[in-house]
Amino acid sequence: MKKIAVFTSGGDSPGMNACVRAVVRTAIFKGLDVYGIYRGYEGMIENDIKRMYTYSVSNIVQRGGTILKSARSTEFRTPEGRKKAYENLKAHGIEGLVAIGGDGTFTGAKIFHEEFGIPVVGCPGTIDNDIYGTDYTIGFDTAVNTALDAIDKIRDTAAAHDRIFFIEVMGRDAGFIAVESGIGSGAEFVMVPETATDLDAVVLSLKNLRKTKTSSIIVVAEGDDEGNAEVIMNKVKEKIKDKKKEFKVTTLGHIQRGGNPTARDRVLASRCGMAAVEGLLEGKFACMAGIMNQEVVYTPFGDCIGKEKPLIQDHLKLIEYLSI
Repeated sequence: MKKIAVFTSGGDSPGMNACVRAVVRTAIFKGLDVYGIYRGYEGMIENDIKRMYTYSVSNIVQRGGTILKSARSTEFRTPEGRKKAYENLKAHGIEGLVAIGGDGTFTGAKIFHEEFGIPVVGCPGTIDNDIYGTDYTIGFDTAVNTALDAIDKIRDTAAAHDRIFFIEVMGRDAGFIAVESGIGSGAEFVMVPETATDLDAVVLSLKNLRKTKTSSIIVVAEGDDEGNAEVIMNKVKEKIKDKKKEFKVTTLGHIQRGGNPTARDRVLASRCGMAAVEGLLEGKFACMAGIMNQEVVYTPFGDCIGKEKPLIQDHLKLIEYLSI
């Protein structure tokens, strides 16, 4: 293998640039030519592919987002689109790919490898932390700290006005951000998709908490079974029926996807990027380079996509024990 390429796909996450940097510099250290594919699979189809050098990734390790850009590609979902992408890679002499992204990215990479045989190793880039085969995903730690900083500020005003705040965090169908930011901020309740939300129990607890606390923070993962933060707030408000009590909603939204990556995310991204290049050179394909128990592991894309990553049960107990 003499030439490889790297691309970022799906939602951006802090640390993607650190991962790109590690891929490019590891490849050059190993004597490979390395190319950057801009705008993910869409750029692959449109031949937006450029040679990268050591200086191409200078001064990016601290930056959020991705210098390679990211885009959704409807055309890549078709056989014709994937064939066009393969022909472009072939014209550049590219023999292997590093795909930085999440479920959708790995699904496309798996199909692409099965159809054309090009080796692909993935790096887990998503703030959701919902990919099986790695303890943490690139961008998760930064997203949690961003959410935590916002919740801390909201708690100040909640306490000042004796309010109950429902704070919605990202995570799609996973509650990892909600759980860790909830523990770190001392939230009274955390609602996640992985567990059924008992609104009657929440209402009862809120009534009991009023004897010892004048304000409360409730962190809601956007995919909770009872709805988003505003829907849940209205349901709880209707059950409590206290006109003197103020209920507020804050949706943190895309601020969780941006910002300078934390040290933890930079190191994780760098390790995964290096491991992806080494994996390609060792003949690995259709798999993801992740970190579990501080060790590099390679997990087949089929498992990354198909297996559910469970929440840490001790975290759920912590929230219950510490909220009294």
